[in-house]
Amino acid sequence: MSFDYKRLFKFELNLDETNKKYRLYAGAATLVVSVVMASIPLLLVGLIMTATGYAGWCPICSAIE
Repeated sequence: MSFDYKRLFKFELNLDETNKKYRLYAGAATLVVSVVMASIPLLLVGLIMTATGYAGWCPICSAIE
């Protein structure tokens, strides 16, 4: 398993439907918790999880595969 920087920026869908669903749910829950706790780092994590779940593409997963 190696980290390929060229594949990091290559946009191809790499998340299956189950993974997308879990990322959307976890991201939404993290967003709610971040608003209640007023935490900026949790807000960023929730936004990233929701965005990658919605798009179906994760740059880190692209680089690792």
